[in-house]
Amino acid sequence: MQVQRLGAPSDLDPLLERVRDARVVMIGEATHGTYDYYRIREQLTRRLIAECGFSFVAVEGDWPDCDRVHRSVTGATDGLAEPQIALERFERWPTWMWANAEVARFCRWLRSWNMERAQPSRVGFHGLDVYSLWESMQAIFDYLGEEDPASLEAAQDAYRCFEPYGKRVEEYGVASRFVSARCEQEVIRLLARTRKFAATDGPGAFSAWQNAEVLAGAERYYREMVAGGPGSWNVRDTHMADTLDRLLERYGPGARGVVWAHNTHVGDARATDMATDGMVNIGQLARERHGADGVVLIGFGSWRGTVIAAPRWGSPAEAMVVPPAREGSVEHRLHELMPERAVLVFGGPDQPGWVTDTLDHRAIGVVYDPSFESWGNYVPTRLGQRYDALIWCDETTALHPLPALASPGEMETYPAGV
Repeated sequence: MQVQRLGAPSDLDPLLERVRDARVVMIGEATHGTYDYYRIREQLTRRLIAECGFSFVAVEGDWPDCDRVHRSVTGATDGLAEPQIALERFERWPTWMWANAEVARFCRWLRSWNMERAQPSRVGFHGLDVYSLWESMQAIFDYLGEEDPASLEAAQDAYRCFEPYGKRVEEYGVASRFVSARCEQEVIRLLARTRKFAATDGPGAFSAWQNAEVLAGAERYYREMVAGGPGSWNVRDTHMADTLDRLLERYGPGARGVVWAHNTHVGDARATDMATDGMVNIGQLARERHGADGVVLIGFGSWRGTVIAAPRWGSPAEAMVVPPAREGSVEHRLHELMPERAVLVFGGPDQPGWVTDTLDHRAIGVVYDPSFESWGNYVPTRLGQRYDALIWCDETTALHPLPALASPGEMETYPAGV
């Protein structure tokens, strides 16, 4: 194992050396609201793009919202000139995950980087997630209305199927328990049409295809959600892994992708108690599909600090105090052993017990109650198997949300809001 004190930008060099031959680099976060994680992830991603030639950034966000950012940072003719305006238009709660000053700074840099390059070599920004059923459906209507009005019938059939449930599409999941696959056939029909048009190789066609894949994934997700258990989680992470693979194929031979998501999605589920519960995640699936040498998984951790989160689902975000990590946890051990900030690259024959043994590892979602620290908010983890590297920040501060418009989002699966 290699430990590097983190201070200057060059201190990230051990990570750059570790990812030299990787096709996919996933960079996690222990919360969705910590400035330090976002800032260091931004710095690392800039170097992956500038020095290693990575092709795109794919995040734990909705495809339609992120596509608006993508059009901005790549200088598309219909894109906004200021990426921050695109981020401020995020409406699904929790908006602060991506509509924040830290992501805005990265996206402004990315647009500046891209504007110095020809369109085919510009670096994209995409969403991996599955929640945007209505937004994706509207995007399909917009595309088909211009490119293939004859196919609007398939989209309208899918719309009419979901329409009785309004914005509370989770009610569709309840109804599907009594009438099998109520909307599945309409979605499959629409997906088949948009896949055909994606073969035209236009950027609009690919985005329409991806929006149809979101519809298919969302339909499965809500059917699984009402059944309980790991099904809906697995649908979601499999959808994200499939989207990542489509992007790699889309960007062509030699394409390389950076993924930003919570540790709970990035760190290999097989090294946690998630596997015991029958859950998979995108980090595990990427390793299985692209090989351990082709994927580098990087986690984050901290001992204490402040975080942006919400006390209840759908409620306004607030800055909260993250108390010192409980004794016996990964974070408590690293607080005792590590400098204030450090990069840990795992591997080699002589790894300490706290790398190979199972210890609790903190995971804070968008919903957080610090009083639960004594019994919740931790995932039993074998650190050196879950990640290839970990970035340690002993004390952290909350990130800075943008003034986005928030509407309640669908309830996410365990752990809460990750």
